Amino acid sequence: MHPLVRASRASWFPYVVPFLVFASLTQAGAFWPAAAHFWYVIKTIVVGLMLVAFRRRYREISWGTGGADWAIGVVAGSLVLLVWVAPEGLYPFMRIGHGVGFNPYGFGLTGPELWCVIGARLLGASLVVPVMEELFWRGFLMRVLIDSDFERVPLGTYRLFSFALVAVAFGLEHDRWLVGIAAGLLYGGLLVWRRNLFTCMVAHAVTNLGLGIFVLRTRQWTFW
Repeated sequence: MHPLVRASRASWFPYVVPFLVFASLTQAGAFWPAAAHFWYVIKTIVVGLMLVAFRRRYREISWGTGGADWAIGVVAGSLVLLVWVAPEGLYPFMRIGHGVGFNPYGFGLTGPELWCVIGARLLGASLVVPVMEELFWRGFLMRVLIDSDFERVPLGTYRLFSFALVAVAFGLEHDRWLVGIAAGLLYGGLLVWRRNLFTCMVAHAVTNLGLGIFVLRTRQWTFW
């Protein structure tokens, strides 16, 4: 194998493999729904450890940003949360699936076990998923569609094809694909504007944490 090909694959690995592992363990939970809580805890731990192990490979990510980027991320994430929740019921035919979602009370757990599962779900959704997905969708895929040597492409580089395709693919990854595409457009636009993937991670985390709190308060489990 040519050295450049090996180097290219090595650069892809930290961005792609955590996403693929998370997706694979999600499918395991779908095949064994009675153990979905177990698989969610496992994938949160495994992928979280992978991201920590690869942290030095994400050289272009600024993990400590100024207050403005934090504030913009919080506002953007809150906007995506509103877009995600507010239209519910207006387009019931625009969902890929119609499952019951993740109901932590549906596994016969009580006491500490129940709260461990709820905590793992919140931590996974608000910490692990935003980092893992932003690295894959907008840190990797949005750039590799421009140049196979994606690290040569500055973060936030705009090309209509890659921007639109990533937004659509991101939306189709989710049950609520229409608002998923809208979220993909907003997160992508945020990256193009700020050129900072960490701001997108903050926004994504705010969306997912807010959604988790909303689900726990309203018990509308299909959002999970």
